This record gives sequence, C-alpha cells and structure tokens, in this order.
Amino acid sequence: MKAILNHLFEHKTFSRAQSKEILTHISSGKYNASQMAAFMTAYCMRNITVEELQGFREAMLELCLPVNLNEEFNLIDLCGTGGDGKDTFNISTLASFVVAGAGYHVAKHGNYGVSSGCGSSNVMEFLGYRFTNDLDLLKKSLDAAGICFLHAPLFHPAMKNVAPIRKELGVKTFFNMLGPMSNPAKPQNQLVGVFSLELARLYAYLYQNSDCNYTILHALEGYDEVSLTCNFKTFSNKGEKMNVLADLGFEKIDANTIKGGHNVEASAKIFTDVLANKATTNQNNVVLCNAALAIQTINPDKSFADCFYEAENSLLSGKALKSFEALININK
Repeated sequence: MKAILNHLFEHKTFSRAQSKEILTHISSGKYNASQMAAFMTAYCMRNITVEELQGFREAMLELCLPVNLNEEFNLIDLCGTGGDGKDTFNISTLASFVVAGAGYHVAKHGNYGVSSGCGSSNVMEFLGYRFTNDLDLLKKSLDAAGICFLHAPLFHPAMKNVAPIRKELGVKTFFNMLGPMSNPAKPQNQLVGVFSLELARLYAYLYQNSDCNYTILHALEGYDEVSLTCNFKTFSNKGEKMNVLADLGFEKIDANTIKGGHNVEASAKIFTDVLANKATTNQNNVVLCNAALAIQTINPDKSFADCFYEAENSLLSGKALKSFEALININK
C-alpha cells in the first residue's frame, strides 16, 4: 500500500489491471483500515480515469455473488452514484416502484446511505423489507411485484472490509462511482444518475461499448437525478442531449421542495406519501420524470411525454403502491 499511496501522491494514474488488483486486494483484507482510509481519501483528491473505472468495475463484478435473472426478465435498474450532497428524498427508489407498477421489471440495486442521510436500503428496511439474496425469492418478487431489491452488502460480501471505513469517513469515495455499475443482476437496461458531468462522460464512454440500453444523467446544478431545479444532460445509446425543462413542459422548482427527511422516519414518511398520492406536486413530478426517463431507456422510440403518461398512470392508479406492498409481503 505504501507504493500505491506514493503513486497517488505523485499524481500518477493506475492502469486497468492495476486498478483491478488494488480493489481485489482491498476486498481480501490485505490492507488494514488506516491504509484503506488513506487510499480512499487520497484517491478522491483527483479525478478518476476510464482505465481505473473499468478495472475497479471488473473487480467488483468478479467478486460479487452472481444473480441469474436476466435470462427470464428484461430488467432495468434505476440507480444514482449518490455523493451529490443535495440530500433529496429517495427519488430513484420511488421511481423504481412507479416503473414496476407500469409493467416493467426492475432489479433495484441499493445500499445504506454513506454520504447521504438515508439510502434506499435504510428506508426499505424501515418500511419492513427483509433483505435477501435467495434467487427463488427474487424471482418470485419480480413475478408478483415487478421488482426485486438487491441490497448491495448481500451481493458484494468482499466489500465488508470497506463498509465501516466508508461509514466513518462519511464522504463520497470512488465506491459511489462503482455502485450503479456493479449491479450483480447485470440488467439489460440502466438509468444511472451521476454527481458530475465529467463522471457522466466517463460512464457514457464505458456504456457505449456494452450491449446495454442506457441513459446516464446529470442535472446541471450537481444532482445525480432529474431534480427539476435545472436542466439536465443525458448520454444514451442515441447520443448526448441537453434536456431543457421548459421544452419538457416543466418550470424550475425550488430545491427545498425535494429535500429528504432529517432521519429515516421522516424519509419514510415522504416515501409512503408519494406512493399513497399524498405528496406535493413537486415531489410527484420529480419521481415521475425519473421514472419516465427509465421507461424511455427501455423503449427508446417512445417520446418522453408518452413515458411520463405511463409513469403517471402507474402512480395515480395505485399500481406503484401495489408493487411496493407486494414486495414487502413476499419478503416478510
């Protein structure tokens, strides 16, 4: 690790193979907690490269517990990197249930919050979901609810050495960048939100060489999701696009109207209010826009308006809520 840290201190980058080896050694417990904390801190003081991102991702996917679901289901994951410091409510998780309620199959990859107050796993656990990596239960969830929830620690056991260090640091690390790229189900469709435009371009470079339908998004004020506080950039199989809110039929909203709760109870209250159609218009619209973008990722020939209508029907008809309730009941 001393050589690796000196390499970083000299502002040098790592090759794809070196990056893969570093993450493999981290996961195997080769380094102590102080060394790993030093690496994560020093590493995030400069920008990640495509080669490094590829190497880290390959290691994560090789080390994970594989989940064979995409032979039976056409899956999508809606996942953000986190680390944007915006403390919004659980938008992508709610949008996942809206997409499932609209008749699509979602493999939601999630984790406890590290740099945010309440991650998707925090709120799902609080609302009664029991995490599982049982393949039969996951398939049953997809059949009955249209969605399964993949709690990252159950599928990435090699990361157990890193989890307490990330929690103690409490800031974004390169693991935030890897989360959306390391879904063990390897879904055929992905909506990925990222916290910086530079990272969005790196993601787009990697995804354009895959056989996945993808949309990488970044809201220009720094959000890793469609926030409706500003215009947003997307990179997809169709290319790069600036999405102007006015052109989509929306006015810019106040950032405070999409803030998350101060604790898991408050976050869960917003979560259930949205599903029960008791939320504010701004909260609903933000969820629906992200869900619409996910639906459009699966169906790239559909207009955003048509996809928004599908999402809206899922939420207002109660189908999204039924999807959530079915998932909870299956995993009691």
